[in-house]
Amino acid sequence: MDPGRILDVGAGTGRDAAALAARGHGVVAVEPTPELRHHARRLHPSSGIEWVDDALPDLTLSGLPVRFDAVFVTAVWMHLDAEERRRAMARITTLLVSGGRFFVNLRHGPVPEGRHMFDVSAAETAELGSAHGLRTVHCGERPDLHGRDDVRWSCLVLQAEGVGNATSGAA
Repeated sequence: MDPGRILDVGAGTGRDAAALAARGHGVVAVEPTPELRHHARRLHPSSGIEWVDDALPDLTLSGLPVRFDAVFVTAVWMHLDAEERRRAMARITTLLVSGGRFFVNLRHGPVPEGRHMFDVSAAETAELGSAHGLRTVHCGERPDLHGRDDVRWSCLVLQAEGVGNATSGAA
């Protein structure tokens, strides 16, 4: 993949943002939690990542590029309620270039105590994307990487209508 503009929403400590920047992509990392954002800057001081204090569903991104080749939302979507997900999908759609891709990972399983999470299916997410002009090009599932037997993950890639071809695993 040629280097592009990437938006990493809910970037946490910057693991994904740093990996993408290391591959030559221009990365804007959105993290609303000050402690995580500051820790990420310490972990990745010379990575060229642009750190932003912002959050879904509205993502104002003041003064930043208005279009991205890809938007990553890892372990964030299920923290939004149904109305917030509708608003967030509409916003993400406006941020993608034609042919741009929205990568979303959904956690399924028991909600940890003290966490604000909703049961969000891959099918619901794909349907919401479709209603906003995004086509599902990949939908898969994987076990939890931390070995939790009662947790699994859905991985979706939705593409803005325009250029680009579907990948294997299309729904």
